[in-house]
Amino acid sequence: MKSSSENRATVGFGCPVGIDPHHFVVDLPVGRTAQVVIAEAYGIKAGLNGLPEVAERCYLERSKWTMISEEVKREFNERLRSKNMATSRWTTGLNKVERLLGKELLVLAWAVEGANPETVPNAIRNWIGLRPEERWWLYTVTAAATGGAEHSDVGWRKALRFALTENPLAEVANISPVRRSRLLHGNEPETQNTLFDGLQEEPSPFLGDRREQVRAKESSE
Repeated sequence: MKSSSENRATVGFGCPVGIDPHHFVVDLPVGRTAQVVIAEAYGIKAGLNGLPEVAERCYLERSKWTMISEEVKREFNERLRSKNMATSRWTTGLNKVERLLGKELLVLAWAVEGANPETVPNAIRNWIGLRPEERWWLYTVTAAATGGAEHSDVGWRKALRFALTENPLAEVANISPVRRSRLLHGNEPETQNTLFDGLQEEPSPFLGDRREQVRAKESSE
């Protein structure tokens, strides 16, 4: 599906069409038993400081994917509608996802990949209760050390599973005490659009609104 928001053409769940954007891909194989593969495609960033073209981030059982996919679609489509961008749906094959939305998806996928199926609804509720920037922070700290598909039960990946499947929502919402400071001072990783060697990554349409909300809140306090 393609659309334009501020002259920006997109495909899938908000992925910009243009010069090889940094995005995520959800590979849904034919059949109901093969694993779903979620990968990060670095686009124009590939090769810079050793970044690969594609990094596989999660192998998710099809049954777990089925449990989370509708809620993720609903959440993402609401966000896309708020930007007057085309909505989308999951289809067999490769599904492109805008890079910030892809990070949010992975937070939930990582939380449920090794979880008891009975706890998945709780993970979904807690994930929905998190703010987008909290999800971005969780992705950043988890991916830094345990971001490969093979790291499913190690370090932050394990902690993320416990946080979203077992903890009450109030505790999950406060999992990042430095989030507010990073956003207010402009040094959150996703606020930086300038890349190495003078290359520029296209700014995410989902980042700008949150920064404006933070500024508005601060000016009213």
